[in-house]
This record gives sequence, C-alpha cells and structure tokens, in this order.
Amino acid sequence: MFHTISSGLSPDEFIKMALAEDIGEEDYTSISIIEEGKKGIAHVKMKEDGIIAGLHVANLVLRCVDKTLKVQTLTSDGETILAGEIVMEIEGNVRSILKAERLLLNFMQRMSGIATLTRKFVDAIAGTGAGILDTRKTTPNFRHFEKLAVKAGGGINHRFGLFDMILIKDNHVDAAGGIRNALEKANDFLKKTGKNLKIEIETRNISEVEEVMKTGISCRIMLDNFKTIDLKEAVKIINMKYETEASG
Repeated sequence: MFHTISSGLSPDEFIKMALAEDIGEEDYTSISIIEEGKKGIAHVKMKEDGIIAGLHVANLVLRCVDKTLKVQTLTSDGETILAGEIVMEIEGNVRSILKAERLLLNFMQRMSGIATLTRKFVDAIAGTGAGILDTRKTTPNFRHFEKLAVKAGGGINHRFGLFDMILIKDNHVDAAGGIRNALEKANDFLKKTGKNLKIEIETRNISEVEEVMKTGISCRIMLDNFKTIDLKEAVKIINMKYETEASG
C-alpha cells in the first residue's frame, strides 16, 4: 500500500519529520500538567458526514510516537461515515496520545476531505464508463497521501510524477516544434531505451486532435480546456480509436 514518497523518504521517515516539526524539544504542555504514566482512552470521531481516509497513516503516526499504544480502527478507508461516528479508539499513555493527536488529525482531516470531494465527482459520473483522475497539482511532499485519499474516494491515480509517464503538454509541443515532432521523439525514445511508459499528449483544439491522429502513434489524447460542444465533437472524431482525457 505504501511506497517511497516523492521526496525519497519512506512514510515512516516522513511522519518522523512531521512529528519533529510539531514537537520540537518536547511537548511541554503535556509534561507540565499531566502526570507521567497516566493512562487514558481517546476516540477519533467524524464531525461531518463523509468518506474516511487516512486510518492507516494515523496508525503509523501513533506507532512512531509510542509503540505501546493500543489502537482499534472501527472502519476502513473509503467507507461512508456519518457525523458523530467513532472511527478509531486509542488506549494508553495520555502524554503520547496528545503528542500524536494533531498530526494524526491533520492527516485524516485532509485525506478525508479529499476522499469526500472525490466521491462526489465519482458519483456524479456513475454509469458513464468514465473515471475521475487526479493530477500533479498537489501539496509538496504530501502527494503520496493525497493520491491515496483520491483512491479512497473512488478516483483513479494519474501519473505520480514526471518519471512514470510521458505527458506532452502544450509547452513541450511548442518547444519540440509541433505535435508530430514531439510524438515521434517520445516514441523513438521509448524504442531506444526500452522503457515501458505510456504517452499522453495535450491538445488545445480540434485541429490538434486531428494532427495527433494523423501520426498514428499510440497515445492518450488529452482534451484540455475544451468547451462542452468541442468535447463532444472531439470524442466523435476520435471515435474510440484513442483513449481520451478531459482536463480543465
């Protein structure tokens, strides 16, 4: 489920850095007013109806803070949860629970928000055969978790970064001297290197769609910022000969 994050850190390392940012030298509030060794139970509950995400990450946070904490998750990522429902119970050292609380909630709140919004879009296109994809427009160094949240909401992860797909955007097309040049160079690169990467190309109008099709090179055609009437025309012209993606 978890892989190395874009920054090169493992999830555990990322969480440790986030905890260090928050805790610093020590949680002096808890140390000053809560006796050492005091035990307690905490519940994580939903304040609004929505899709839950980030439960596994929350477990990692708690494990990084104190391995003796007992954690019981009462649901799973991707489930619809009603306001007031408890999704996690934590038992153990109160100081440890309070240390982990804010980072744990930051992960879960942001990820659940993304999952909930994603599900709204997924539900809106149910039965059409289309899917909702995410983008690279993510919070720096938090992309891994945001993309997990999209999946929890029923969305589809697009490329993770610049390394796992050749996505030829308008700036690439212009710099390469046109659509045909860009596609041919990308295709030649894959043949020479043996890399197994998909090619996608951004188009800005019907004319560019037709130009892509004339090359005969296998790729996904992105219809970028098309008006609805132009989207319909483009899809009709492509006629399922190419995979299509609408963006913007």
